[in-house]
Amino acid sequence: MSISRRSLFQFSAIGATALATPMLMQRAAEASDADASASLVGSKTFTFGDFEITVMSDGHRIVPNPQGIFGQEQTVETVEALLDENFLPTDRMQFNFAPTLVRSGSELILFDTGNGEGGREAGVGQTRAALMAAGYQPEDVTIVVITHMHGDHIGGLTEDGAPGFPNARYVTNATEYDFWSDSALIGTPAESSHENFKAKVVPFADKMTFVNDGDSVVSGITAMAAFGHTPGHMIYRIESGGRQLVLAADTANHYVLSLKRPDWEVRFDMDKAAAAQTRKRVFDMIATDRVGFVGYHMPFPAIGFVEKLDTGYRFVPASYQFDI
Repeated sequence: MSISRRSLFQFSAIGATALATPMLMQRAAEASDADASASLVGSKTFTFGDFEITVMSDGHRIVPNPQGIFGQEQTVETVEALLDENFLPTDRMQFNFAPTLVRSGSELILFDTGNGEGGREAGVGQTRAALMAAGYQPEDVTIVVITHMHGDHIGGLTEDGAPGFPNARYVTNATEYDFWSDSALIGTPAESSHENFKAKVVPFADKMTFVNDGDSVVSGITAMAAFGHTPGHMIYRIESGGRQLVLAADTANHYVLSLKRPDWEVRFDMDKAAAAQTRKRVFDMIATDRVGFVGYHMPFPAIGFVEKLDTGYRFVPASYQFDI
């Protein structure tokens, strides 16, 4: 996949880091959201065949102006109508963040690391605390899988200047790594994300393994290309005991706006047309195969199913399906 210079500039600095940058929120919203997020630190653990899966809350953020993020090519009234139909506020929205921990034999695999210490003043960056509350220590993590390099996924790679998970090796996609390492990003709106990549990811380059579509992280966990949100955005299929679960990362960024209108443009998607095609392909598969998925930005605990509709999909939150 190639990203044109024009597309790169359309993908503004706000789009690159909005989910991970406290300054985007109004100060009052920051304060109230920090209090609310502190109460949401936690996790949900369930057995899935031979795997033990723990979905963690990194906290949440409240941001204004949904139409400035989703349905950018739509009118404000159109976006507000969809929100209102789904019993949601029309002037503000909540972003959730859900890194996932998978135990497989002797391996403890963390998929994405949350916002990290830089987001804690705003109430996010709680993955480390959630991991320890679930009975693990950062030193227990043996593999860190980075689905893509946005700040809310790589922020926890370091802690106080040291490795956040000191005994881990790292897995990501080479196209994703190469894009964010390119010095051509200097002087563009993506420069801040490039610098964040250098600070958070590059220190672990010698421990990095690259996967492509169809490669295995460990037995039973398969990488799947889901490009568009970023050039090398990857998702992962977990299979065990005849069951499947998809870790869908940022294929959908909102359970209504992304799923019910998968064609709508999303500010955070670097190649908007490719991202829309990927959304439909991935969620068509999930709906057709009737498999569960974990969505990084779905309402916590971020686990559910999708039902195919005429214009998109309906998110069906899991209740007790994974508990019995």
